[in-house]
Amino acid sequence: MPEIDSGTTAWVLASAALVLFMTPGLAFFYGGMTRSKSVLNMLMMSFSAIGIVSILWVLYGYTIAFGVDAKAGLIGNLDYLGLKGMTTASVTNGLPDFVFVAFQMMFAIITLALISGAVAERMKFGAWVLFSILWITVVYFPVAHWVFAFGTPLGDDGGQGGAGAASSYLAGTGGWIVSKLGALDFAGGTAVHINAGAAALALVLVLGKRKGFGRDPMRPHNLPLVLIGTGILWFGWFGFNAGSALAANGLAGVAFLNTQVATAAAAVAWIGTERLRDGHATTLGVASGAVAGLVAITPACGSVTPMGAILIGLVAGGLCCLAVTFKHRLGYDDALDVVGVHLVGGLVGTLMIGLVASDTTTGSADLRGLFYGGGLGLLGKQAVAAGVVMAYSFVLTLVIAVIVKAVIGLRIDEEDEVTGIDQGNHAETGYDLAGGIGASSSPLAGAAHTIGATSRIPS
Repeated sequence: MPEIDSGTTAWVLASAALVLFMTPGLAFFYGGMTRSKSVLNMLMMSFSAIGIVSILWVLYGYTIAFGVDAKAGLIGNLDYLGLKGMTTASVTNGLPDFVFVAFQMMFAIITLALISGAVAERMKFGAWVLFSILWITVVYFPVAHWVFAFGTPLGDDGGQGGAGAASSYLAGTGGWIVSKLGALDFAGGTAVHINAGAAALALVLVLGKRKGFGRDPMRPHNLPLVLIGTGILWFGWFGFNAGSALAANGLAGVAFLNTQVATAAAAVAWIGTERLRDGHATTLGVASGAVAGLVAITPACGSVTPMGAILIGLVAGGLCCLAVTFKHRLGYDDALDVVGVHLVGGLVGTLMIGLVASDTTTGSADLRGLFYGGGLGLLGKQAVAAGVVMAYSFVLTLVIAVIVKAVIGLRIDEEDEVTGIDQGNHAETGYDLAGGIGASSSPLAGAAHTIGATSRIPS
């Protein structure tokens, strides 16, 4: 009977809880950037993701993502439907299988929740629920297999994968990106951030623009809530990244440190870019920069040195700050800049592995970036992984969005969009002001209380 490593188990359990905590943090981050009349809907979209994905993950998501590879590294088999066959004695590489299932469940939850920021204030809640079920099934579960499923554990008949321990798995038996292509993605730059960012772009193209987009000033209604959400995300992200080592070891330590310094560098770079461009640095900017840094270091935290992490953070903070302006130039309405932060940040981190990956962190001379004498090979693999995930997610999300639009419709009524989606879809308001008048109908919640991400650009 395989032995349980109590230290590894304790660390991954704690990390799973930290990653779950990120989703309420994301809800606050997004909720503070919306109008006061839309904050509850934003919170509901994140919390609904917890409910939907948790159930589907146990029913069939885990087996699609981490079952023994069924075909060419594209999808897992169905041996673990309903977690069939797993017991408390099921252990892989010292980690109980149930603990790994729980840890990876939290990744699936927040990936879906990330998309919601792009469609703020105008997507029917029922349409969001149907979209969530279809998207997580058709897009996320297979992509998670490509990226996270290392394959058959050595000396084991099972099919569990996991970041940070590739040497413990039989080569070529897992997902095609990690096991066959050989691209590096320690904690989800492709499967989580590029995946969600590309999906967000496709969904908003089908959904359409908010009423008044490009004409009305759109600012956050509650910046303190944004910063609280940012703090929770930053805190939880240590479980996201360092937990992906799947052990309490040196690799977890460097991933933890890299996460901290990259995030700090990106926050500084974002507000520095704001200062040069706009003449002032903002609280929304420092929050957005921190998230951009967290996104960018996610795929790279287990393959770069702390100096490489700082460089990734600086590049991500500056580029993501500039990228959020493109929605106005190109005319797509990504309300809370999921594309500008998660897609662009995920691409930065994934591709920069090909430049700054160091064998002092990866432990292999074959896994060095261009700046460390590794040539262009790794950079090419990173580009293929990023490009395929982006294309797959974008195309499949377009199809799913068109189907949902045809079946039940995507958008709320124009009247509900004007008065507020909280009242129209949920019969509630976020704030009880002036003796029971909800914020969404109060004179205090007028035109200045408009959606936030576009305030990164002067009105």
